Amino acid sequence: MPKRATTRKSTRQTKAPARKRSSARRKKPVRKWSGRVTATSDALDLKHDVFKQRSAGAIARSLKRSAERSHRRKSDPYRSAMSMLVFYINRAGKNLSAPRRRTLEAAKGELRRAFGRD
Repeated sequence: MPKRATTRKSTRQTKAPARKRSSARRKKPVRKWSGRVTATSDALDLKHDVFKQRSAGAIARSLKRSAERSHRRKSDPYRSAMSMLVFYINRAGKNLSAPRRRTLEAAKGELRRAFGRD
């Protein structure tokens, strides 16, 4: 009797390759301390988006007004306003465009003039 060719199905099922979990799902959201300091600092009660204004004079006037009205600052208004401006420039670092950096640097000069500290 001739042998029959039998095709046998494998009883073993092939597993689909394990999916890698997205690392974004597992990680906690990044919380930047500098943003929290800018928003909730004891130095000043800042107007919202003060550093996004286009004019250096407007930034300086807003910082001066906030510094003089704040009851939470620990030093004189000039030092508080200047330190918050310098803090923002330093923390923004490489993410600031050249024109934006020039505006913020000019705001330092405007702030000095506003407080009579040329």
